Amino acid sequence: MEKQPHIQLDEQIAVTKAVIVGDPARVDKFKPSLEGARDLAYNREFKSICGVYAGQKVLVLSSGVGAPSAGIAVEELFNIGVRQIIRVGSAGAMQKDIDLGRLIIGIGAVRDDGLSKKYVDIAFPAVPSPELLSAAKQLAPDAVYGVVRSHDGFYMDDNAETEAYWSSKGVVGADMESGILFTLGLLRGIKTLSILNNVVLYQEDLSAGVNALVGGDDKVAKGEIASIELALKVLARVK
Repeated sequence: MEKQPHIQLDEQIAVTKAVIVGDPARVDKFKPSLEGARDLAYNREFKSICGVYAGQKVLVLSSGVGAPSAGIAVEELFNIGVRQIIRVGSAGAMQKDIDLGRLIIGIGAVRDDGLSKKYVDIAFPAVPSPELLSAAKQLAPDAVYGVVRSHDGFYMDDNAETEAYWSSKGVVGADMESGILFTLGLLRGIKTLSILNNVVLYQEDLSAGVNALVGGDDKVAKGEIASIELALKVLARVK
């Protein structure tokens, strides 16, 4: 089999479990937790490594920002034999009581992106794997569990009103990739989960929050480490 065109990987890697992250720089942060971690490929936004955690082989792949590139990553991982995918990413809180660095784990996603609608009618639910979600609840009972909203942008003129609407419906966090991950997981038979590190307080400045992530703010940095550790533990627990 030829290498997948975007992630530049093929079935010879022989891996069924993967973590996807948005930022290519986050990929290397998994290396201290993986035995025998080795670089695989780096093409466009898709950077990958592979290693062993708790006796199980794990692939880590970056997917860039948003549903289109995340969808490409999921589809091409499926093509090479991956059947479990956990997203480790960042989110903005949609409720006032969620502190920086708190983990937000989606029990479902509002499909407010464009791509997932191209796959299946909007009435189709976007939910994670019950097995992976159950494992996360056992390992991280203090995380925030709830519906997240996956969207396509930050700078629309009505963004504040849109966020207020979904917050009023009990949505706990916002990201850009969980919706397409959950949707494709159900359509392709992939077990999925999304573990998000809160980097922006509700109704606070987006730039400050994202810059805190890039700059290594203490709470946000600890949340990132916690999200990495939890993802690997969940993958190790679920067969």
